[in-house]
Amino acid sequence: MDFEQPLPRELKAVDSASLFRLEERACDLGLSQRLDPAWVRANAAPDGTHYLWPALWHTLSHRPDVPRHVRWELLITLHTGDRVLSLLDVIPNDFAPLPKVTSREEGMQVRRLLDRAPSVRAWLLREGEGPGRL
Repeated sequence: MDFEQPLPRELKAVDSASLFRLEERACDLGLSQRLDPAWVRANAAPDGTHYLWPALWHTLSHRPDVPRHVRWELLITLHTGDRVLSLLDVIPNDFAPLPKVTSREEGMQVRRLLDRAPSVRAWLLREGEGPGRL
């Protein structure tokens, strides 16, 4: 694989069913950055739109069976209406078909939301649930 390959320069918007599949796939592959799929199912807005913004290429050198993948910043819309920030590792075959955000205005708005959103951990602490819920 070309290790000089640039990050995808695209913002992805996914529905909740797609987010659940991505989280479950990351869990099945044992990828480092992911949430417990059960927590995502319980907390993500069923009809919400969630966004993936590329952060970095990641390789598990100790696990050559796992392809090089992108670590995405993930903005999750919760059923409460809050938005929280997490990270999600996604292999290229799984992110390539995801729908792209083509509106510059929407992209700028999502970037602002990503910059202001609390992490899932901070949100759990604020809600009094503690990080053990993940």
